[in-house]
Amino acid sequence: MRPRSPGLFLLLLWGLQAESQEEVRAMVGSDVQLRCIYPEKNSFDLNDLYVYWQISMAGKGNVDSVVTYHLSGNSSASHGDNHYKDRARLSLDSMKQGDFSLHLRNVTPQDEQKFNCLVFRKSLELKKILEVAVTLHVAANYSMPVVSGPSQDEELTFTCTSTNGYPRPNVYWINKTDNSVLDSALQNNTVSLNARGLYDVVSVLRIGRTPHVNVGCCIENVLLHQNLTSGQTETFTGTKDSITEDPVDGSPSGKHQQVFSVLAVLAVIVLLALATGWLCRSRCPPKSQTGAQVARPKLALAVPTQT
Repeated sequence: MRPRSPGLFLLLLWGLQAESQEEVRAMVGSDVQLRCIYPEKNSFDLNDLYVYWQISMAGKGNVDSVVTYHLSGNSSASHGDNHYKDRARLSLDSMKQGDFSLHLRNVTPQDEQKFNCLVFRKSLELKKILEVAVTLHVAANYSMPVVSGPSQDEELTFTCTSTNGYPRPNVYWINKTDNSVLDSALQNNTVSLNARGLYDVVSVLRIGRTPHVNVGCCIENVLLHQNLTSGQTETFTGTKDSITEDPVDGSPSGKHQQVFSVLAVLAVIVLLALATGWLCRSRCPPKSQTGAQVARPKLALAVPTQT
């Protein structure tokens, strides 16, 4: 008897164990192929085949778990779950050659499931000739973490944010001075799913005030074997009521100090010059305008006397 719906037919298949298992990784938004290939080279008549792709989802009925299927006598494959409509496809030409792979477009985080491929032959009294289980792992890159802070409080507070990643991340704070991992008890992480089904993470680090702080935030995507670390964050702390940074040569305060130093040296030089001139005028005799001249003896005129 020919089954008239995938739901009725899958009731007969419940409890069957997969003979082959595979794992596949795909990025969100990409296309992926879930392989289900008959191990021996053979050609098949589509009118002799029943092909089903379903999801192993606990707590749901068999009809809801159907992704797509092909029934004997159908000219094209059909879809069971609306979530996979226009995204899941079987190739009729490939099935004739024993390739029953599922082509899945525009992968979403909700596609991270265990997919089962089941193939039966009508001419063999619905004997199962192939069963393959494919586990699909979905991943998405997190944005580069951004660290803000610290806030001015009794303790230093840094905030790290990263968005649109998958799966759920691990978050670490790093002491950039020696690349050691800070105690996780110092941080508070908030991880939430956004409208796209991807994860956003906000991590808050609170540490006591120290003269010098150099920290970074690390987002780890285990599935992609990827670690994203924020840029270096350096902070110089003063009193507990303020946070100051040491001025550098190019800063406004450094320039002002240089100007004041030059003016002070010039003032000292001018004062020394004035003092030296005053001493010379008070101690040295004045000079004539024509310079020093040799003194000449005065000649006395002899006046003749009368006798």
